[in-house]
Amino acid sequence: METISENQITILAGETGSGKTTQIPQFLYEAGYGERGLIGITEPRRVAAISMSKRVAHEMNLPTDVVSYLIRYEGNVTDRTKIKFMTDGVLLKEIEVDFLLSKYSCVILDEAHERSVYTDILMGLLSRIVRLRAKRGTNPLRLIIMSATLRVCDFTENRKLFLDTPPVINIDSRQYPVTVHFSKTTPADYLREAFLKTVKIHTRLPEGGILIFLTGQKEVNTMVRKLRKMFPPVKSTDETVDGKRTPDAATDDRTEEDEEFDNILRGKKARKKASSTKKRKNPSVTIPRLPQIDLDAYELPHADDTEADLHEDDHSSDSELDEDGLDGDDDEANLLDGGDLAEDLGISELKRNQPLWVLPLYSMLPPDKQQRIFKPPPEGSRLCVVATNVAETSLTIPDIKYVVDSGRQKTKLYDKTTGVTAFVVTFTSKASANQRAGRAGRVAPGHCYRLYSSAVFNDEFVDFAPPEVQQKPVDGLVLQMKCMGIDKVVNFPFPSPPDREQLVGAEQRLLQLEALEEITTRTTLKGGTGESRTQTITRVTELGRTMAAFPVAPRFGKILALSHQHALLPYAICLVAALSVQEVLEEVGLTEDDASESSKLWRQKRKAWAGTGESLLLGDPMILLKAVGAAEHANSKGNLEAFCTENGIRLKAIKEIRKLRVQLTNEVNANLREMSLTVDPDMPPPTVTQMRLLRQLLLIGMSDRIARKLPESEIKLKADIRRLRHAYNLPMIDEPVFLHAASVLRKDLPEWVCFQEAFETTVSIGEAAQSKTFIRGITAIEPEWLPKFVPNVCNIVDVLDEPQPPTYNATNDTIECYVKATIGKTSWPLPASLVEMPRNMLRCKHLLKFFLSGSMFKKLKPFRKSLLSSPDSVLKQYSCSIPRIDAALKVLLANEVYNAARFSELWNVDSKFFLQEYQEFLPVSCHDDIARWWPPKK
Repeated sequence: METISENQITILAGETGSGKTTQIPQFLYEAGYGERGLIGITEPRRVAAISMSKRVAHEMNLPTDVVSYLIRYEGNVTDRTKIKFMTDGVLLKEIEVDFLLSKYSCVILDEAHERSVYTDILMGLLSRIVRLRAKRGTNPLRLIIMSATLRVCDFTENRKLFLDTPPVINIDSRQYPVTVHFSKTTPADYLREAFLKTVKIHTRLPEGGILIFLTGQKEVNTMVRKLRKMFPPVKSTDETVDGKRTPDAATDDRTEEDEEFDNILRGKKARKKASSTKKRKNPSVTIPRLPQIDLDAYELPHADDTEADLHEDDHSSDSELDEDGLDGDDDEANLLDGGDLAEDLGISELKRNQPLWVLPLYSMLPPDKQQRIFKPPPEGSRLCVVATNVAETSLTIPDIKYVVDSGRQKTKLYDKTTGVTAFVVTFTSKASANQRAGRAGRVAPGHCYRLYSSAVFNDEFVDFAPPEVQQKPVDGLVLQMKCMGIDKVVNFPFPSPPDREQLVGAEQRLLQLEALEEITTRTTLKGGTGESRTQTITRVTELGRTMAAFPVAPRFGKILALSHQHALLPYAICLVAALSVQEVLEEVGLTEDDASESSKLWRQKRKAWAGTGESLLLGDPMILLKAVGAAEHANSKGNLEAFCTENGIRLKAIKEIRKLRVQLTNEVNANLREMSLTVDPDMPPPTVTQMRLLRQLLLIGMSDRIARKLPESEIKLKADIRRLRHAYNLPMIDEPVFLHAASVLRKDLPEWVCFQEAFETTVSIGEAAQSKTFIRGITAIEPEWLPKFVPNVCNIVDVLDEPQPPTYNATNDTIECYVKATIGKTSWPLPASLVEMPRNMLRCKHLLKFFLSGSMFKKLKPFRKSLLSSPDSVLKQYSCSIPRIDAALKVLLANEVYNAARFSELWNVDSKFFLQEYQEFLPVSCHDDIARWWPPKK
């Protein structure tokens, strides 16, 4: 401990367990750091920040206003707070406001081995902040990096990160040994193997809690349901109210899957009957998700298993998909197939006499249900927690002695070129496997049962998982870093730098969103030779700073920055909040054969919410807008929970949306005080015009997510027409993509759409598996909008004289013209569109024409008859051979004069600007008159 206090930067590594997270803050607090400033501890997950703050407060016997937490939407931090737990994204936001973190005396980065994007950025920033604070000599900052399984060489050997190698202290605080048991083989059906192993542990081994690691929410819920069927739980005293079971009771209502499970236990005949019944059904499993805009009028929480859960049924089929040859998901039906399980295991008596208290744990579970794992199980029951990797670190679940490790996790693969994401089940790293095993040794000697062989562990498991910053787009972080003044992001001291392609891709997308702009700089080389070097850098624009002020992705930030026009801001805030929160709507069946009556009602309600006309064209975001609006109204009447249940809306998501709406509203009011926005529970639906404008805003934000319906003329085989009827093209992908089955626009199939997400998944076609890319969150757009609102993704081929020649719009002070344009690498043609003329030499020619004719400045109109060259001659092919025209055009282009406002700016600096060039177009007799009253301002 003394070493910690002697060094400004310390790395705590080794199989330390969760004890360090409570002992180190206590030591620092007793050493007086709490009097010098805040002791900040970052956790990669919100549930860990909350639970650890409560545990530390309890162990130190301090109130929660001294040991507090702060996460994205909530917290209990007060002026008396000395120890502050928070997510890493919260601390990053504080650095934006106070770069030196002057309120803190010590910062602890916990669970650094998870290597989230925010954690890596914090390490780079804090390494500089520690050095700056040390130079100032007052109140130096201490930095402690803690991890059980950290790849230390990324830090100790990185001279860019730490000039002096920080000391590495290995602390082995695990109190009890863990015996690791490998399987002889590595079964492909790890779900079934995990179930069998859990049954054997419960029926044959001494008491002690069981922790099962699976890959996602669906697998967790399936396992929980089957274990509860096998070992019915006893009623808990806190789960009965007036003799009735509460909605949080451990036993679920009977479902079709439960019936199928009973059939499996009854034997082969029942299985055959269930199988024949299944074939007669049409399976349906889906995850639904769900005037003109003036372009010049202007974290997420840590990524854990949440996002992966949303993609588990993305290849789910409806009746239309079945016609394409896709099958439904049979994983749950096949989970325990093969043999009469009850007879094989001999558990008929044990099933009645040994209750098992089975609880799920995953990131999307409501917080109150997550906290149930910390409460003692009912008397006589054994605790069994079925979890995703959210339980791998930070959390210590009481009384866990047995761990069943599937060895798998969901891994997000991101294509850096196309932007398509895919979730695949892969083996974890060796470091993660050791972390999982460590969960069994907290309260007594434990056992970890690994459902894979030692050979697979040694040969196929990587030592450490790759850092998140190398696995996902970093647009938001690049923008934040640019706003902090870090112009050259490639030189930032990342512990493990993302490859250059990721950073370049992020900058290109931000340039496309106009959050960044390219600046050319010229520097004179040393040596007195007079030679200079030119380089192009990107810097943040005013629009980009506005976008970065909102705690959402840059594309959503741009939507908010432009939405104050036409009274769109309340709707834009609601939409952005809904689109930023994952899985707002519950699953629905998309066929009339769906057995669930509630699912049918939900489907009908969503069709009604979609509406017709502009409402339907707004598409899937319109359903979210209506759902959130209706839920807010229900909440104002005290009926939110019942409303969400009746309409298939996830209650936790609605609460998160409301918190984000409040946060975004406060940000707007802080920057635009005249707005005085509130979160209106009775917000009226948008008008038809406003819905059209919202479509334009979504297009502006999703400029890199545009798709065109695959034309029948490009389908070569007639046999493919049916298969490709829902197919679309993306500009950067050769293979077709498909509308998600849950989209309200699936039947209408608009020609052009923008979308929220493209993802790849594996679907079954007969007995074969095939990768297929889907898009969801669909909004219909008009193709003529593309050159006007997202010109950066279009190629302007030519300026057209039809249906009208270019004109000067005095109201907007711009030159407008119809253009012939294309989009995509295969140059899809677009209809003629009226847009602002591109800023190039042709624009200067038309500007000179309107300047000479007096259309731009009325004072020059009387001189039009005296011109030596007519205004129209400027546009002729031979114009550049006339010296006066050539000289004037070069001056305009060199000074970037593209409108009247630019003339005024230059005249404020030099009142004689462009006087000589204009005089060349007039007889000498007019020169003195012009010079007397120049410049000809409006």
